[in-house]
Amino acid sequence: MKTIASMLAGATALSLALPALAQDDAELSLDGKRIGIAVVGTQHFWDREAFNGASSRVEELGGEVMAVDGGRDNQVHADNHDILLNAGVDAVISILGDGAVEPKFAAMREAGIPVFTVDHPSEHSVNNTTSDNYYMGTTIGRLTADALEGEGRIALFNAFENSLRICAIRTQLWKYVLQDYPNIEILEPELAEAYANAPEDARRQTLDLLSQYPEGELDAIHVGCWDQPAIGVVQALEETGRDDDVLVTALDGGPDTLEIMAEEGSPFVANVAQQPNLIGQISAENVARYFADEELLPQTYVDVVPVDGREGAVEAYEELGYGTLN
Repeated sequence: MKTIASMLAGATALSLALPALAQDDAELSLDGKRIGIAVVGTQHFWDREAFNGASSRVEELGGEVMAVDGGRDNQVHADNHDILLNAGVDAVISILGDGAVEPKFAAMREAGIPVFTVDHPSEHSVNNTTSDNYYMGTTIGRLTADALEGEGRIALFNAFENSLRICAIRTQLWKYVLQDYPNIEILEPELAEAYANAPEDARRQTLDLLSQYPEGELDAIHVGCWDQPAIGVVQALEETGRDDDVLVTALDGGPDTLEIMAEEGSPFVANVAQQPNLIGQISAENVARYFADEELLPQTYVDVVPVDGREGAVEAYEELGYGTLN
C-alpha cells in the first residue's frame, strides 16, 4: 500500500498533469459505436447519476448504449462484463466495482475492447474518471477538526478501506489531517457499515454506540467513504436527543443528505459533494476522444464542492442544480 506522503505527492503531480482536452466537444463523435456500460447498481443516487450521465452522453454523441446493472452485487457486476465481451461492444465504461472486475478487464483488453473506468483505478483501464478523492479526504478532515474546534472523540464508520481504493484514499487522508490535532481521538474499534440498507444499519449501530458512550463522552461520528449511513446516524441522534452534542460528517453530498444538513439545528455539519452525472458524461467523452486518437492520461479528475454547515448545504444544493432550499 502506498504511504500517505506518496499519495499526496501523486495527487499533486496528477493534478498538475490534467489532460488538455484538445478535441472540441462539438467535434466529438461515437457515431456507429456500440458502448457497453456496466454499473454496479442503480439504487444509490451516485451510482444512478453516473450511469445516467454516461448513457445520455454516449447517445448524444451518436453511440448506441448496451447497459448491464449489477444490482449492487460486486460479483454480478463483474460477471456482467462477460455479457459485454461476448456481445463484441466497441468499448466499455465500467462504473465502480471491487477487485472482481480486474480479470474481466484483462479479458477485454486481450480481446481488443478498451475499458474506461469510473471511480475504479485499474491497470487495464485506458482512463479512470473520478472525483479528486485526495482533496475530498483532506478537506473533510479539516472541516471535521474545525467543527470540533480541535478536540473531541470521534467514532468512525469505515468498512471499505481495504476493498475499495477510493475509500482508502478518502479515509486515510482524513486520518492524516487529524494527526495534526492531538486533542482529537478516533475511537477503536471502527464501525463497519453495510451497503445494503445502509441508513437503517447505521441507525442501529449508532444506537448501540450511544449506549456505550453517554452524553459528554462522544463528540462526533464520521462516515469515511460515503454518506448514506449518515442518514441513519442522524436519525439515531434525534431519536435519543443526542443531536445537540454529537456532530456528523461524511462524504458524497447527494441531494438527500444536503437537505438534512440544511435543516435548522442539524447535527450533520460537514460534507464534500461530488458531481456523479458530470463524471459519467466526461467518461463518455473520453471514450470519444480515444476513438479520435487523442492522448488520454490515466486519470481524469472532476471538481468537488466542500459543504460547511447549514449555509454551505443550501448553497451547494443550488450550485449542483438540485433546486433551492429555504
